[in-house]
Amino acid sequence: MPSKLPGKEQKTKNPQTKTGGAILKKQIELKINGVKREILVAANELLLNVLRERLGLTGAKYGCGIGECGSCTVLVDGEPVLACLTLAIGVSGSDIVTIEGISQSDGSLHPVQESFLKHGAVQCGFCTPGMVLMGKALLDENPRPTEDEIREYIRGNICRCTGYTQIVKAVQACSKKEG
Repeated sequence: MPSKLPGKEQKTKNPQTKTGGAILKKQIELKINGVKREILVAANELLLNVLRERLGLTGAKYGCGIGECGSCTVLVDGEPVLACLTLAIGVSGSDIVTIEGISQSDGSLHPVQESFLKHGAVQCGFCTPGMVLMGKALLDENPRPTEDEIREYIRGNICRCTGYTQIVKAVQACSKKEG
């Protein structure tokens, strides 16, 4: 039975190796969308896999796997992070927000999500969670970004459907609503 103590390590058999060699696992604590979780993770386990496969939070997408598309974007301690390149063990103790966690307390959509819908910035939806989180992070950092600042901030997120114009307009509309 795995230990519940943070930092406690445990060795388990690896069914993927012919030798059945041991893999070192460690208990980590994460605050995900406001809920504290203790999770036993392998040293090489990606945050994206923990979120999607272990916790059922499928908003962050597996796109390229090499940090080029931004579809796996989540917020770690308020900063956008590519979950496909981030080891879960490396964010132990962090506050992680996924697209599933940005809705309002009454269950309504976050203003950035509302603006994406209003401005047609959602098409196939594959890039949408990462784009919305990038828009939220930018507005948290800079409530009144210029069009150029918005384009620069989202440049690491690929959208093959919208051409970015609607996405930029959606973020701009949110910045105009502020203060």
